[in-house]
Amino acid sequence: MARSLRVEFSGALYHVTSRGDRREDIYLKDEDPGLFMTLLKECSDLFN
Repeated sequence: MARSLRVEFSGALYHVTSRGDRREDIYLKDEDPGLFMTLLKECSDLFN
């Protein structure tokens, strides 16, 4: 059974998480978390 749709509110804050399968590391290099945050901001700005 699919989960229900996420309720979205204008101006709301959302908690974003990211993790690998079986809780494996998702970042290979020390600079990767910063790159992830940069890409997340760019996507957020682009798609609101």
